[in-house]
Amino acid sequence: QVQLVESGGGSVQAGGSLRLSCTASGSRFSLDVMGWYRQAPGEQRLLVAEVTSGGRSTYADAVKGRFTISRDNARNAIYLQMNSLKPDDTAVYYCSGYRVINVEGAVGPRHWGQGTQVTVSS
Repeated sequence: QVQLVESGGGSVQAGGSLRLSCTASGSRFSLDVMGWYRQAPGEQRLLVAEVTSGGRSTYADAVKGRFTISRDNARNAIYLQMNSLKPDDTAVYYCSGYRVINVEGAVGPRHWGQGTQVTVSS
């Protein structure tokens, strides 16, 4: 059973920085794609950033230039450095990941962490 454990959330004033961490465990296989999603109260859960095991990253337009996702394959971990935080970044941030099963692109189930709260005050 894959487990994703997040840490690093908290409260910060606008303009500040936070760094989120997520470590995967419980599987003999690494997760080929890992990333961060966020969900604000009453809103849908949306992609923030994703990174492949090869280091290719994708960002939501709202965070480009402010957030940086990175990955440590040896530790099965990803990180999200969040700079220039805004009140609109306030949400629960979820770590997520899945495996790519074959060369045709079939994927396994998406796994989720329990979430970590990020609150940005103005």
